[in-house]
Amino acid sequence: MWKPIRQFLNDIHLYAGLACGLIVIAVCLSGTIYVYNTEIREFFDSERYFVQKEGDAIPLDELRSSLETQYRSQVVGFQVFGEEGRTHQFSLKKPGEEKSITYFVNPYSGEVLADNIQKTTAETFMGYLFSMHRWLLLDKIETPLLESMSNLELGRLINGIATSLFLVGVLTGIFLWFPKKAKNWKQGLKVKWDGNWKRINHDLHNTLAFYSLIALFIMAVTGPFWSFGWYKSGWQKTWDTYQAPKVESKENTAVASTKDAVLPHDTNSQVAAPVVSLEKLLYLAYQQLPYEGNVRITLPEDLHGDIGVSKSRTGFFARAGADQLKMVPATLEVKETLLFGDLPLRQQIGRSVKALHTGEIFGQFTKFLWLIACAVATSLPITGTLIWWNKRGKKGQKKRKAVPVA
Repeated sequence: MWKPIRQFLNDIHLYAGLACGLIVIAVCLSGTIYVYNTEIREFFDSERYFVQKEGDAIPLDELRSSLETQYRSQVVGFQVFGEEGRTHQFSLKKPGEEKSITYFVNPYSGEVLADNIQKTTAETFMGYLFSMHRWLLLDKIETPLLESMSNLELGRLINGIATSLFLVGVLTGIFLWFPKKAKNWKQGLKVKWDGNWKRINHDLHNTLAFYSLIALFIMAVTGPFWSFGWYKSGWQKTWDTYQAPKVESKENTAVASTKDAVLPHDTNSQVAAPVVSLEKLLYLAYQQLPYEGNVRITLPEDLHGDIGVSKSRTGFFARAGADQLKMVPATLEVKETLLFGDLPLRQQIGRSVKALHTGEIFGQFTKFLWLIACAVATSLPITGTLIWWNKRGKKGQKKRKAVPVA
């Protein structure tokens, strides 16, 4: 009974691997490097992120005043890192513009070192890697390849199908790893380096995949989240993080448009939010969330907005998942507290889909494991194809031997 089932699973494993092999190599190779995206950018563009400590840091409110005067814009957010010798990042937006510009500021001198508009070589390179990982670089092609969808959508679709096939390969590989005879199970845990190259290739495929199994499964099962809308919704519903998109009724839209037409300026939404002390905000953030970490604060642009505070932990085993606060601008009273650690386990998993996929779930520790696993994933289509090719040769030899000599 087990033999035909094993053969069936072997066929699925084989053809799924052959069908997605080249795409998996491209996606996993780019993913292997992209695991350390932040570290690579900070290394090659260190002048943006790191400075020499010289005296005391300039108060945040002074830096804001200087930036707003210099760029005639409004500070809508800033980020402060937990370690010394790091630049502050201020996001400024000009009136009437949708996107903000982030400036990297030396906290000790007040000098603006760079902004996120000017792309560096490292950023451009990592951008191409990200495009390869997500859309197979199809988004870089200006001419549409299909009339029914954009190149970006096509790349997302192909990537999603390949990732799904890779997941099938991982699941079937779990069963195929177990040897035909129970007494030989230890053979799947090591590589016989004194064997011929075919045996070594076979052992590398089986053994490396086994030791990387958990990471491979997590990467594969989270990958389609960014390719298929139905998969994303299913993931969120499974882990209790789904929120239905808000759909405005035609009646409400009509009323709103009528109000805007009659009273275009008579609305509180045009009233600017009160100016608050950034120093005080940062102090309250550390008071409410008393641990080492990086703090990002978003300021409201009108009277009805809230102040958003997000703090993430740092360290080798730092757990992913930021703690968040909402504060009332007028009183700086904490309106809402959302601590990641207080969420049910299901929601923690659901909200950590990106961290699970990239290996940031437990800081540098899991990122290193994901780096190794992603490198293994890159090699699997190669070693697997060689195994299939070698078996084809054996089958051909058996058939020739079976032909009777005249």
